[in-house]
Amino acid sequence: MIEHILQLIIFLVTLFWSAYHPHDYPTWWLEVFPALLGLFLLIATYTRFQFSRLAYWVILLHMLILLVGGHYTYAEEPMFHYLSTLFGWSRNNFDKLGHFFQGFSPAIITSELLYGLKVVYRRGWLLFLSGCVCMSISAIYELFEWLVAELIHQEANAFLGTQGDIWDTQKDMLWCLIGCSVMLIYLLFNQRHWSRFDPYRYNLHLVKW
Repeated sequence: MIEHILQLIIFLVTLFWSAYHPHDYPTWWLEVFPALLGLFLLIATYTRFQFSRLAYWVILLHMLILLVGGHYTYAEEPMFHYLSTLFGWSRNNFDKLGHFFQGFSPAIITSELLYGLKVVYRRGWLLFLSGCVCMSISAIYELFEWLVAELIHQEANAFLGTQGDIWDTQKDMLWCLIGCSVMLIYLLFNQRHWSRFDPYRYNLHLVKW
């Protein structure tokens, strides 16, 4: 409980910083809204379902990335702008970190929900369905970006952050797939991760495909 309070404090401090003179408020709301929605859902369901310690820290990191991206925009984030100059990148790749976590974070969330709520027991189906959910989220988000671009046209440039790359959408989904795969591989080989939900069911079912 104390650890969760600490995580909440970190989130709120970063949220207030992010909201103070961001690049522009329309983009800020578009970028930060998923983090605010996630926080609301975590608090609303806290007494009914709790994730693992690892999951909460991964979720927090993902939220912090959203808050930083909302403050600066993904194309103007200063640390990755410096890295772009240092390594000779043609663009600011902070958005790729965001899309990595777009797969990395939902992978552990979905897996723990499916197993913890007794929806799926077998490891193969658990990881496969979690991966499908992650890629579905990525595809829906790209469709949402397209819809925003159609509605507000030039004003959507800061939100889209394509930086002139015509393959930006496909690369975003690729980074989501990479993030999702990294987390699912970790969950595949770390069987002890699942024992917190139900040690008996863990021993009986999860080790089987």
